[in-house]
Parts: sequence; C-alpha cells; structure tokens
Amino acid sequence: MGNLKWTDSEEIGIALAEEHPEQDPLKVRFTDLHRMVMELVDFEDPAPSNEAKLEAIQMAWYEEWKENQG
Repeated sequence: MGNLKWTDSEEIGIALAEEHPEQDPLKVRFTDLHRMVMELVDFEDPAPSNEAKLEAIQMAWYEEWKENQG
C-alpha cells in the first residue's frame, strides 16, 4: 500500500477490515480506532488526527466490513 496518511480513509478502512475482520467498526471507540490506525504497518503520518478524519476512516472500514459479512 505504501505510506498511509490520515486522509487515506478508504485504504485505511480496507487495511483495518483485513486486520480485524471480526470487529464491528461501529463498536470501536475513537481512542481505540486511533491506536489501531497507528499500529498499521503502512501508516506513517506525523500530523495529528481529528474526529472528522477518524469518522471517515470508521465509515470506510464499516463499508468494507459490511461487504465481507455476507
């Protein structure tokens, strides 16, 4: 994937769906989501996150998760 940044919500959502296929994204607190994103191998962004960026990532992850549920 390369160097992911906070604005790469679609790519991050896909990566989170692959790493946490059993996790319902809507049940993840933003503090935990922030940690999960920071732990992604390809994530490298020194800029701070914010609620809007985390929400975009959560929604992208949710869409990917829904597709994989059935």
